[in-house]
Amino acid sequence: MKLNAQQLRHLPESETVKKLMAGPRQPIYFLLENIYDTYNIGGLFRLADALNIAKIFLCGDMETPPNSKITKASIGTYKIVPWEYKRSAQEAIADLNLKLKIENLKLNCVAVEQSDQSIPYYKATYQLPLALIFGNETFGVLPATLKMAGQVVEIPMFGVNRSLNVIVSAAIVSYHAVMLK
Repeated sequence: MKLNAQQLRHLPESETVKKLMAGPRQPIYFLLENIYDTYNIGGLFRLADALNIAKIFLCGDMETPPNSKITKASIGTYKIVPWEYKRSAQEAIADLNLKLKIENLKLNCVAVEQSDQSIPYYKATYQLPLALIFGNETFGVLPATLKMAGQVVEIPMFGVNRSLNVIVSAAIVSYHAVMLK
């Protein structure tokens, strides 16, 4: 089922709707760490829906739906993309690892961050199930979270600006990972 923006905005928040939208999802998880801009959070829900990812984890110091700005920017996709709040990205990674271990699967964590450890995103290995970690717009992914990532990737920047918007970065890296499957 495909819905336009108006239909998504007016979709009721009910278990029936969630069941209708449930189905096979890509074993990809977004871990959003301390994303302060609520419009960015909403945009990341839209991206998660476009990729049909399994779940978004909203971690740390950030707003959660139903926040009016998240609702507006997500055009209602927060109602159909599974999401959960966690106190930290480290907690989300630990919980995902435990859940997947029960299923005899190993979580692959890739942090999108500029650091001494990072490699260009297009040189990384993306294996499913995959957790993509995106950090705060100013401070990035926390050092403790970076330590839990198997890989750290970055998008090469050729101009004066040092970084891209978190939604743009997430789109570039996540579409690249999905297209490699």
